[in-house]
Amino acid sequence: MTDLPDDFEVPDDLSGLLDGADEDPSVVLVITQVAAPAPLAAACAIAKVEVDVVPTPIGAIASLRDPKAASDGAAAISKLLRTIPVILLERREGQITASRWTAGERGDDLPAGLVLSDAPAVLEDLLLGSVQAGDVEGMVTSVGMSRWQAMRTIAKRGQV
Repeated sequence: MTDLPDDFEVPDDLSGLLDGADEDPSVVLVITQVAAPAPLAAACAIAKVEVDVVPTPIGAIASLRDPKAASDGAAAISKLLRTIPVILLERREGQITASRWTAGERGDDLPAGLVLSDAPAVLEDLLLGSVQAGDVEGMVTSVGMSRWQAMRTIAKRGQV
């Protein structure tokens, strides 16, 4: 028999063994089908969601400045896009989770591996933290954008 410390306890369930179960996410990305980053950043500025938006071949990706606001940010962005679903990716210490959001409501959970399987390299780089959104060419931020600037951007580029 092995020698275990006196204070060793076996948990009643396995939830305590899962990495990152109760911690705040360190990286939060919202994948959209919006073609360009500027209109998405402008819409987020109007909604008071602080994001840095980067362009990708699959659509603009919003990197939330406050990862603790993941659900609120995904809800706000999905409300802006109305019927077009977005995908919320959250990275916690040991895991990545993905969920679909439409019209401000959380939908089903998605297998993160499937979401990332054909993703552009910049998405993985952002998610893993090897690149910051501010370092990606073509990044547009909602931070500091006035309501007037945001409305002009949306009017110039068309609807979000």
